[in-house]
Amino acid sequence: MLLKRGFKYMMVGILFGFVLTKAEVVSWYRIFEMFRFQAFHMYGVIGAAVVLGVLVVQLVKRKQMSDVRGEKIKFTDKRMGYKNYLLGGTIFGLGWALTGACPGPSYILLGAGYPVFIVIILSAVLGTFVYGLLRNKLPH
Repeated sequence: MLLKRGFKYMMVGILFGFVLTKAEVVSWYRIFEMFRFQAFHMYGVIGAAVVLGVLVVQLVKRKQMSDVRGEKIKFTDKRMGYKNYLLGGTIFGLGWALTGACPGPSYILLGAGYPVFIVIILSAVLGTFVYGLLRNKLPH
């Protein structure tokens, strides 16, 4: 049962990686164009993802959907503020600009045969660990 469930998620991950590769979202050149405001491609993909995310969240809320364990999916309100989003967004954007990939495409690029992305993935894991250590001292 667990193996069957894992296989299903692995297939979804492979399909997601295939779609992102074909959409050129994992291309360093597309990301470079985006940060230099030279092309609409990445902004269109990100905007479409935001719209799709809003629609899916509304669907999950209205249909009161459950997760894979059968528990109701609950959404909690976020605290309003700008410091945490400004700081976190800036750090995330700097990492994205330096590496040429955000976390999702890093796994795809590693799987596509670019072993240097193991350094980026391990750095992201280390950054998450450091965030966990400093979380209480940061402005949330």
